[in-house]
This record gives sequence, C-alpha cells and structure tokens, in this order.
Amino acid sequence: MVEGTEGSHHKEGSKKMSKDSTVCAGIDTGKYKLDVVIDASADRLQVDNSPEGYRSLSAWLRQRGVERIGIEASGGYEQAVVSFLRADGFVVIVFQPVQVRAYAKFVLQHAKNDNIDAALIARCTAAATDIHEPPDTRLAPLAQRLTMIEQLTQDVAQLKTRREACRDQRIREFWKQEIDRLKRLLQAELKQLVAAIGEHRDLATRLDLIASVDGVGLRTAVAILVRMPEIGRVTREQAAAIAGLAPYDDESGQRRGLRQYQRWAPTIAAEPLRGDIAGGLLLECPIESFVQATDHSRKNSQARPRRLRPQAPNLCQHSRRPRDPLDVRASNHIMVAQHEAD
Repeated sequence: MVEGTEGSHHKEGSKKMSKDSTVCAGIDTGKYKLDVVIDASADRLQVDNSPEGYRSLSAWLRQRGVERIGIEASGGYEQAVVSFLRADGFVVIVFQPVQVRAYAKFVLQHAKNDNIDAALIARCTAAATDIHEPPDTRLAPLAQRLTMIEQLTQDVAQLKTRREACRDQRIREFWKQEIDRLKRLLQAELKQLVAAIGEHRDLATRLDLIASVDGVGLRTAVAILVRMPEIGRVTREQAAAIAGLAPYDDESGQRRGLRQYQRWAPTIAAEPLRGDIAGGLLLECPIESFVQATDHSRKNSQARPRRLRPQAPNLCQHSRRPRDPLDVRASNHIMVAQHEAD
C-alpha cells in the first residue's frame, strides 16, 4: 500500500492496536517474596516465592488479562516461578540484570526499590520486540548436573594447586587422596549424566552426532548439548558470538581501535557456557550438517577457544552477546584441569 491511502493507515493502526493490547507485567524476585506490577497500571501484588504463591500469582495475572511477563534473573530464585508460569501458558521473558539497569538509565530512572524495580521490568517487557521461544524444559535438570561436574573439576584443580604448594608429605598424601576421590566422583557423575541424556532419544542422537566430530570428546559434547541448545540452528558467526569469541569493533570517528573479544566475569545466577565447547562451534545448520560443516583439517586436535581466534578477521560481528558468560581465561584453566583429570 502507498503511504496516505486508506489501506496503509488501516494496516498501521492494526499493528499499533496489536502492540498496545498486549498486557505486560513485571516481577521483582526476592528469596522469600515476589513483587508484581502491571505495566501502565496501578495494580500491584506481593506473594510468597513458593508454590502456593505461584498459584495465587497466576490467578491474579489471568484475571487482569496479562499475556507477557518479564522477570529479572536473581541468583536462581526466579527459576521455579518462571517454570510454573510458562507451564501455565504465560509468555515469560527472563532479563539479565545488566539489561534492566541499562533500561533504567535510558529512561533516567534513578530511584530503586522492589515496587519500582517491578514496574521497570514491566516497562522492559512491554518494550521487548525480540521474544524467543522458551528453552527445552528437559535441559534444566541436566544443566544442574553439568554444573556439579564443572564445580568438581574446579575443586580438583584447586586441590592440585594446594598439593603442589605443600612440602609436608603427610598433607600431600591427604590432598592426593582427595583428588583421587573427586576424580572418581566426577567420572561417576558424568556417566550418570550421559545415561540421563540417553533416556531421551532425540537428545541422545544429537549427543552422538556432536561427539562424532574430530577433537570433541564426550565431556565437551555434553557441554555443547546442554549449554547451547541453539546448536545446529545458528550460523558460525552466531555460535562464536554466543560463546564470547566473536570480535567486536572499537571505532569512533577518526579513531580505529582493535577489534576485541568480549570477556565476561562469571555470575552465580548464570549457567555458564564454558569455553571448552568452542572448538565444536564452527558449524552450519541444520544439525544433520554438523559433521560436514566442522573444520576437519584439525583432526585429533584438542578443542580450545583459541582455535577460533586465528580466523577472527573472517568472523562477522553479531549483535548478540554471550547468554551465559564466563571469562575465557578462567575456562582455559578449567580445561587443563579436566585434561589432567582424564
């Protein structure tokens, strides 16, 4: 339609009506309480962060016609209510704290308390335009197991450092026994995790396919499957960006800075996408093309994030930042400990 015609105005009005008719709510999460505010409304609610509170919250939201809900990641305290509301048919967007604070700066919002934060999250939710489908619910319990394996790996590395710094033979022997115990526990947990994945035929098939790539071991394949469900549905550039390995421009006016890798510190709330999976990220979609799209010129090589770095000039930038960031340098130490543990 040409601008100015009746049809063009009718179409534009329909889009505006559709946008304005979506009722959004924001939830500020606490360990014991949930504060809820509906966007552009005086309606407010506070409920317990418990199953009973979730039922009351769901009924309250449905009575007010809420369709979309925003909530800020808060150290895992938000996970139960997010799962409940999604299962109850609501669209739930989980924001990272940095997103909410950036929006507060954008709207010049300086005051902060639970109600104000809930209202701010509601405004963020109403402004959101890129809404992704919720993650596979089967991956959440698998991610918890993988987190335990990653923590055990870190513990082994830490104990090895203590043993190396100690000169008392009795203490060194004690640390050695602890290291051996944790290694056995780590291997047992990994075996149980693989068995749990094997209970789902589609996940087991994907795991076998990822593990068939040269240089990708079982541990790395499990990490890719659990931490990066987009695998097989994203481009090489997007995969590198998600892993935090894509270079970003640093230019302004006449200044031409170096293209940089975004490095992020780990957070308690994050389910980190570990750097040790990056060696298998060079792929094209669909998932069936995973093996063919991987660079086979590095056969029998150890997967490392630095494998991507020599190709940095050929990687396009992507607007998406790492979903679950972890400092790449720290993950390198984790991989070394993992290799020694094997």
